[in-house]
Amino acid sequence: MNVLISGGCKNGKTSFAQDIAVKLSPEGNRYYVATMIPYDGEDRERIARHIEDRAGMGFATLEVPRNIASCLPLAKPDATFLVDSVTALLLNELFPETHNGEADPDAVDRCRTGLRKLAEGAKNAVFVTDYIYSDAMRYDEFTENYRASLAALDCALAEVCDVVIELCAGNVIFHKGGIPE
Repeated sequence: MNVLISGGCKNGKTSFAQDIAVKLSPEGNRYYVATMIPYDGEDRERIARHIEDRAGMGFATLEVPRNIASCLPLAKPDATFLVDSVTALLLNELFPETHNGEADPDAVDRCRTGLRKLAEGAKNAVFVTDYIYSDAMRYDEFTENYRASLAALDCALAEVCDVVIELCAGNVIFHKGGIPE
């Protein structure tokens, strides 16, 4: 089963996703696929908080900031992957060290292909993303391109996911499918 969870920043998506991943894999074999590259103290604190939150839940952590499908051969065949987050993955793929600060024009296609491979190759995959593209405000060209790219990735994931969930102001909204009891 593939699950896409979207919503605003810092609203409990990761904890919610962890609970779903545990429910989908009562036998274990859970992998937390960490995509964030920490750049400052706030990022490191957030990572530490996520590690603490999932302590005792049976997750092995795989740090995969780019080339997301590369985590498949690192896991057992009946694994459940929790990818946190598609938002960070896109940023990392857009700006690899080799491009000297210039956006990689192939990043969105590479992310789309890798995410689909992961969804198709995993027994279960739970993807966390940020719903940052819906407000009416206009931003600079870079931000608008990033928002459009993330929206395109989320649409591609929604196509291959059995369940699509939005977390909004404490509400869980199912846009597609449902989680089995």
